[in-house]
Amino acid sequence: MTGGHLPPAPTDQYIPLPDARLVTTQALLTARENLADTIDARAMMCVHGGAGFGKTMAVTSCLRALEPDEDIRRITFHARATTRAVRHELHAALELPGPPPRYASEFDHLLKHALATHPRTLVLDEAQWLQSDQLEYIRYLWDDPYTQLAIIVGGEGCPAALRKEPMLSSRIFIWQHFTRLTPDEVLNVIPLYHPIWADADPHDIIYANSHAAHGSFRNWARLTAHTRTALQRTGRTRVDQEVLRWVFSRLRAHA
Repeated sequence: MTGGHLPPAPTDQYIPLPDARLVTTQALLTARENLADTIDARAMMCVHGGAGFGKTMAVTSCLRALEPDEDIRRITFHARATTRAVRHELHAALELPGPPPRYASEFDHLLKHALATHPRTLVLDEAQWLQSDQLEYIRYLWDDPYTQLAIIVGGEGCPAALRKEPMLSSRIFIWQHFTRLTPDEVLNVIPLYHPIWADADPHDIIYANSHAAHGSFRNWARLTAHTRTALQRTGRTRVDQEVLRWVFSRLRAHA
């Protein structure tokens, strides 16, 4: 697990990509509204969808814009965690003074007191790694009448994990599902995403999407990085299908 404040904006991109821009999709606009309503209600929200569809980027960028003074902490789960590990991660993410308490009851009292001092938003990324006991523990902290906590849970398999815990899933205020960009959305947003696509033929953008990107922002980032390299090495100033075929050869796995 890793936790703490929201990461700096330049790290939102999947890979470092000079001149890439955050583009306003319908999903991002919806997330901005949903996050604002969830935080205002001190409620819980679940953000889910396939890998690479822009969930984390949308949440982090919207939280920065919506709540510049809000105390926002994020914990990312990479493997199965124990409840003890979740307590310790919260202690670190909240930057609580002193060593973590040894006993669970003392630890819980400390965390609830910290979460009651002022409003906080807790982002739990890749929360599908949490098991029943840890999900119940999150509900336990949020349910306390004195904590001022909004919780955003996210991850590809989050809904399935949450629905195994009816007491928690019934408390989800808003569910938002991220999906692939449609072909129309691709034509609208990709020319704004990076300058190399600004004057590209729309047919070539759709060609790139259908052969490699498939409506995934993560795929578009990778494809854009390789296309930028191809243009620099060939001295070409405009994307075409010959350049794209070279890019595709880099992106395909071969046995």
